[in-house]
Amino acid sequence: MNDYKIKSRIWIEVGDNVLFGEGRVRLLKEIETQGSLSKAAKSIGMSYKKAWTLVDAVNKSAKEAVVTTSVGGQKGGGTVVTPYGKKLIAAFEQINKKCWEFLDKEFETLNGI
Repeated sequence: MNDYKIKSRIWIEVGDNVLFGEGRVRLLKEIETQGSLSKAAKSIGMSYKKAWTLVDAVNKSAKEAVVTTSVGGQKGGGTVVTPYGKKLIAAFEQINKKCWEFLDKEFETLNGI
């Protein structure tokens, strides 16, 4: 017997630009954990350049800054997810969860496939 599963990916767009998707959320959550864009990128196997490009695109597409950065100094620089960024992450995760729940329920109603 086959164990079928339904898969889906969602993302949020602003105009023609992707604002949020699973990869960007994963990067932002890792930035929260690591406190550094370079450490976050390294921990998920992404180049710093790609991570910076994604974060910059999110910041430019969002209504408010999603991350802020600081450079150098005695304690070194860092990257911080803003309160607005945290709200976006929570909203995306809630939408994603509801989407998966809906798809699972819909798939269960399809008998005989």
